[in-house]
Amino acid sequence: MQALDMLTLRSLHLYRNLRFLSVQSRNYPQFPKKIHSTPQRQFPSTAAADEPNTYGWSALPKPPADSSPQQSPSVQTVYDPATGRHGAIEPESGGAKAEANPISEVGSRVYGDVIGSSSSARSSIKKKKSRSVHVCSSCGYSDGQWWGTCKQCGEVGTMKRFATESAGQKVTGMRVSDNAVRSCPVKLTDVYGRVDSSNWRIPLNGEFGDEVERVLGGGLVPGSLVLVGGDPGVGKSTLLLQVAALIAEGIGRVLYVSGEESVEQIGNRADRLCIETEELFLHSSTDIEDILEQAQRLSPKALVIDSIQTVYLTGVTGSSGGDVQVKECTSALQRFAKKTNIPVLLIGHVTKTGDIAGPRVLEHIVDVVLYLEGEKFSSHRLLRSVKNRFGSTEELGVFKMSQSGLQGVLNPSEMFLADPHSDSDYLAGLAVAVIMDGSRAFLIEVQALCVAGSSSVVRHVNGVQGSRADMIISVIIKQAGLKLQENGIFLNVVSGVSLTETAGDLAIAAAICSSFLEFPIPHGIAFVAEVGLGGELRMVAQLEKRVSTVAKLGYKKCIVPKQAVKSLSEVHRGPEAMEIVGCNNLKEMINSVFTSN
Repeated sequence: MQALDMLTLRSLHLYRNLRFLSVQSRNYPQFPKKIHSTPQRQFPSTAAADEPNTYGWSALPKPPADSSPQQSPSVQTVYDPATGRHGAIEPESGGAKAEANPISEVGSRVYGDVIGSSSSARSSIKKKKSRSVHVCSSCGYSDGQWWGTCKQCGEVGTMKRFATESAGQKVTGMRVSDNAVRSCPVKLTDVYGRVDSSNWRIPLNGEFGDEVERVLGGGLVPGSLVLVGGDPGVGKSTLLLQVAALIAEGIGRVLYVSGEESVEQIGNRADRLCIETEELFLHSSTDIEDILEQAQRLSPKALVIDSIQTVYLTGVTGSSGGDVQVKECTSALQRFAKKTNIPVLLIGHVTKTGDIAGPRVLEHIVDVVLYLEGEKFSSHRLLRSVKNRFGSTEELGVFKMSQSGLQGVLNPSEMFLADPHSDSDYLAGLAVAVIMDGSRAFLIEVQALCVAGSSSVVRHVNGVQGSRADMIISVIIKQAGLKLQENGIFLNVVSGVSLTETAGDLAIAAAICSSFLEFPIPHGIAFVAEVGLGGELRMVAQLEKRVSTVAKLGYKKCIVPKQAVKSLSEVHRGPEAMEIVGCNNLKEMINSVFTSN
């Protein structure tokens, strides 16, 4: 009985110890929550007959050959006396070594920190590596180290910490666009067969479409990436919404995506513009992957995104509008456009200096860069091309903003010319010049005011270079003999246009002479010539096109250099032909204009 009692007490004592070890203690956190027993544990003194072991202890014995997988545990934990850590062991089955844990392996043993069950250990092992990046919330500048002040924009307290995935898992615009569409190389001869040069571009009909086509170089090129910039409120969204409606009415469906407005807001603006086409689809989203998925599903003829600064790409550091986000989003859209042959039109915001917001590489990625310009209190808008891979960058489109949207202007010179009143004394000092912007000629008015007897001689110039105006005034004093030394002179170009061409020299001189002589220039006379330091009149570029524009607008006389009269007279003939007057210098110009009937 005593022996039996002693055996019972030992069993109870062992049971209490095992229960103590199965619970993690606050004082001993190194013990795991679960402790599995390890049979046949051998130490160096008893392991001489077994296979040599680096750690001085043997692995678990192999399970019997007839044992089923359900009967043996998939993962067992053992204690390593060399390192003081617990390890995970996957038993061998059928004489073949089981798949090992990827952390470290010695024989059939795998070691690592095991907390909880084996499945949690595996999930923690496969966890992706990450690193921290500090990104400026103002400009998108990123740095691996935190700074109190952004190194790029100088803002204080804008560096925010972001955890990014490892470099192997980085998401870029190239990856997103590749996932959307894939293509294979083709032969050059096969490409020649695909392209029909006569019907290659997408046409834009109407007066509005003609102005846009002129700036694009003849129409919208399939697969092109077009960026439209401009000041806030100038009409960028209205312009592209009208372009999208023209394409939808002409060739098929168009997807218009806005990251700034809801679908209802876009529809309200389309209703004001009287757009009723059923082929125009609206979508409000800022996720590039979602936008490309919708474009793949609809297969539109064109894709419009308003604006590039509001969209983002998941997995790319920085917020929407940052340099990295703008670059990667534009790259994704570029590759999408090239592979699907769908033109993509983007709206870009501008900075305080007038440049498109975002990295400078943005303008290198796109194919066409357009700027929509307009004065704050003027209804006219000018569309210029500063980059065009498919046409000239010298073209200019003129529009007028109305309640029904932008309208093309057939006669752009009307926005620069005032109503004619030839019998008014106030028109003394007014002359008409002909300037070129790209391949188009414009007529503008130059005003001059000479004030004699003022206490101090002053000169104020608006729209003309000051050095150029001083030179013309000096030539008039020296070569024409007019006493302008004691007169205050004011020069102004109507409608706020900047006269930078030398072709307007003669008009400036004529306006000054008209004001000084108090002799109004008769209505219907235009001036086209450059004035030299000797008072001579010189030829200018595209003189024939300038004179043709003057004749089409109904002018009766045009003053040009003497040497150009013969060539221009042969071109402009007929009963309603305009009179072309040639002059060698300023004196002949004054005699022919201010001494006539």
